[in-house]
Amino acid sequence: MSSVGRKPDAKSSKNSTIIISGVIALVAGILFAYLMFYTAPDETMELVKIIAVTEDGCIGETLDGYSVNIGDCDSQPGQYINALVDQKTKERAALMNPTN
Repeated sequence: MSSVGRKPDAKSSKNSTIIISGVIALVAGILFAYLMFYTAPDETMELVKIIAVTEDGCIGETLDGYSVNIGDCDSQPGQYINALVDQKTKERAALMNPTN
């Protein structure tokens, strides 16, 4: 009895499909977790000093020295306002400049 010309077993084909589906679901779950925990903004309200008003919005400086774009605002340079600041952006900036 040779295996040449044998049809693939239906059970084997079904198991392969289940394994492939499981791997795809696992990769999708890991990607979703990455997007939710590492790239989603973590915004908190902070007091910032407006240092510039540009076409892209107001640039503010947090009390701990980070420059952030806070979007459109009706303020002038030198004024202090409360604005939403993404904490993850500050963490990434600290990692890029370890001298602070």
